[in-house]
Amino acid sequence: MASHARFTFDLDLGQRPSPSAMPPRAGLPEDLVARLVAEAREEGYAEGFAAGAQDAAAMAAQTLAAAAATLATRTAEMAAALDDATAVSHREAVELAASIGRKLALQLLAREPQAELEGLIAECMANLEGAPHLVIRCHPDIADGVRDIATTHMATSGFSGRLIVMGDPEQRLGDGRLEWVDGGLVRNLDAISDDIDRRIAAYLDGGHPPISHEESHS
Repeated sequence: MASHARFTFDLDLGQRPSPSAMPPRAGLPEDLVARLVAEAREEGYAEGFAAGAQDAAAMAAQTLAAAAATLATRTAEMAAALDDATAVSHREAVELAASIGRKLALQLLAREPQAELEGLIAECMANLEGAPHLVIRCHPDIADGVRDIATTHMATSGFSGRLIVMGDPEQRLGDGRLEWVDGGLVRNLDAISDDIDRRIAAYLDGGHPPISHEESHS
């Protein structure tokens, strides 16, 4: 019977080779590693810069929009304030002009109290041809002067009826009433002043009607 062959080992399993004895693994070249690192850094920098620029642009847009809104609000406020100041100045100017006009009118009336009635008499007599009479009521202090004025106008007008001039204590200087058969005219300074005030108020309120100093007729 044949005998089996015994296996023999030259390697001692109890003793392993030291790491220093192992052959080195193959690695990347240092210049390649350096280049890859540099590219990674550049890519990261570019991405970070782009993100930062985008954020900065968004913030700038928001800031610009807020500034534009603030500017629009301030501009509207300034425009409204300017309109208010202009309206106030306009109102004050009109009121001052009206006040000066009243003072001048009072001074003129005190100097020539018959002047207002003279115009009224001339207008009336030019249209009274054929009327039987004309009654003029005025302040007693100017009755004689008014009579002289009316007599003078009778010579140049179509009126040839009876002239009656009456001093009426209820009539103020400058006021007067002319009466004939089927009509009459009234000059009342208070009524004229009230009418002027109404027209000025309407003008200042925005209606802008023509301001007229015409007398009130009835």
